[in-house]
Amino acid sequence: MTREPYRVAAAGLPERVTVYEVGPRDGLQNESVVVPVEVKAEFVARLAAAGHRVIETTSFVHPKWVPQLADASELLAAVERLPGVRYPVLVPNERGLDRALEHGVQEIAIFASATETFANRNLNRTLESQFTMFEPVVARALEHGLRVRAYVSMCFGDPWEGPTPVAQVVSVGRRLLDLGCYELSLGDTVGVGTAGHVAALIGAFGGPERLAVHFHDTYGQALANTLAALREGVTVVDASTGGIGGCPYAESATGNLATEDLVWMLHGLGVETGLDLRSLVETSTWLATELGRPSPSRVVQALAAGLTTERDVKE
Repeated sequence: MTREPYRVAAAGLPERVTVYEVGPRDGLQNESVVVPVEVKAEFVARLAAAGHRVIETTSFVHPKWVPQLADASELLAAVERLPGVRYPVLVPNERGLDRALEHGVQEIAIFASATETFANRNLNRTLESQFTMFEPVVARALEHGLRVRAYVSMCFGDPWEGPTPVAQVVSVGRRLLDLGCYELSLGDTVGVGTAGHVAALIGAFGGPERLAVHFHDTYGQALANTLAALREGVTVVDASTGGIGGCPYAESATGNLATEDLVWMLHGLGVETGLDLRSLVETSTWLATELGRPSPSRVVQALAAGLTTERDVKE
């Protein structure tokens, strides 16, 4: 069985895409088990060895809300931060920023909502008052020389409010960019987006500049939506190795777009990623054992058996 897709370069796509790996944070935060810190550190190291140059490592959210990431301080102490690799962390508020600064973090992310209901459920804020929380975080981070990325959740639909108006997403997103965030990740938190909706939203922003995309595969649309975003000029795509993760505050949110599925598609289209697919599959197979369940990634499922057979033959 082939270990890489047949490559046929497609017109209208970027030559290279940056995969913003969110597995250690967005992936593990939704697991039912608490993964030991030494396993998390090895996960991050394996991702860097596979070629990742940006790995969102953890979050300084209060452990009461996300107990799976309560070991953020210990993890950052255990991770060997390699030159040329970025290790951003998610911070929910100024206290989270204080902790990030204490640990020498160079890049943070903040997490906003495009809808009123999710802002209330996830942030305990209104759609408007969430900016009061973010403004001092971003300002202080920039003063300390940190890069700040912004996520916007529920960009395509909200399980309580239905489809999210495009103009509302653009309004929230532009305010975050105006605060000084270098990049805005548009999140399809419950996976209801479609390719036409993706193109319309990116167009409403006036183009792909400073935009990234973050898709969940609830309705099997994550790869199609990614391809639509690439055709609009987006060059940064969030993904989670093995397809692990979801959202602890939205029960209908299933796993993230799997990094391996994304890489298989991109390499087949002749788009470079700098990632080694075999290493990613081996990492997901190892992680699945640690989690006690198989990876939901279709590419991992297709290739993992072949890798096991190769090892058996060599032995």
